[in-house]
Amino acid sequence: MISGEIPNGWPFKKFTSDFFVRELCGASQFKVKRCKDNTTRLSSNTRILKYILPSIAVVLSLVITVVYVIRRRSRSTILPAHSTSPITVKKISYHEVLNATDNFGEENLIGKGSTGLVYKGIFRDGMIAAIKVFNLDLEGANQCFDAECQILHNIRHRNFVKIISSCSNLDLKALVLEYMPNGNLTKWLSSSNYFLNVAQRLEIMIDVASALEYLHYGCPFPIVHCDLKPNNILLDEAMVTHVGDFGISKLLTEDQKISIKKTLGTTEYMAPGK
Repeated sequence: MISGEIPNGWPFKKFTSDFFVRELCGASQFKVKRCKDNTTRLSSNTRILKYILPSIAVVLSLVITVVYVIRRRSRSTILPAHSTSPITVKKISYHEVLNATDNFGEENLIGKGSTGLVYKGIFRDGMIAAIKVFNLDLEGANQCFDAECQILHNIRHRNFVKIISSCSNLDLKALVLEYMPNGNLTKWLSSSNYFLNVAQRLEIMIDVASALEYLHYGCPFPIVHCDLKPNNILLDEAMVTHVGDFGISKLLTEDQKISIKKTLGTTEYMAPGK
């Protein structure tokens, strides 16, 4: 009473036609009827997929491209890629930084990096900022502070975190930076509570590439970031990408070349070595 197709794989390959009844279907070696229905159906499905899948892929590509171009144009009218106007640095005192962060209270801590901590600060005039406090106990902390100050004061591009002010004395080295309400890219990639669609992912990739192109070719001297990773890619309220954390970046003047005596950056995000 059995029916259906005889499989072609092992152990059926070693069987002869004597093992099977005529009601079955399969390969000619078994001397049974061919499974015309299955063959026809499979070939029909293959033909359908052959024409439908490429069409779907083309349509999706066109939709993504159109959405991206529209959003890109709307953003470019608001945010020019390059700006030649000087950055206005607001004067902020040490006590203002303390008050804005509630004396660097744990509830205001929003990030941790290799060179220090980042706090959310709310100033008396209502301004909200991210305050990066360097750990002065670390070797080279002063050099990282000076390097980041120098670079942030000179770059002119929409895809970088803007500097508002700096605060420096014997007890504190801190940068007051533009606050990013949507946090860093790590949160959006690793948390189930956040989601990026294909168009948003494409925009982020292009924004980061645009920022790096500016560092390498758009500055008077090339700048090497040295620590590009999701934690250092920040998103503002409009989901525009901003690259931050230039503490270990290198500014390459005409008579200067990179001399690496120790590992720079985060190992898992570094380019593979030879």
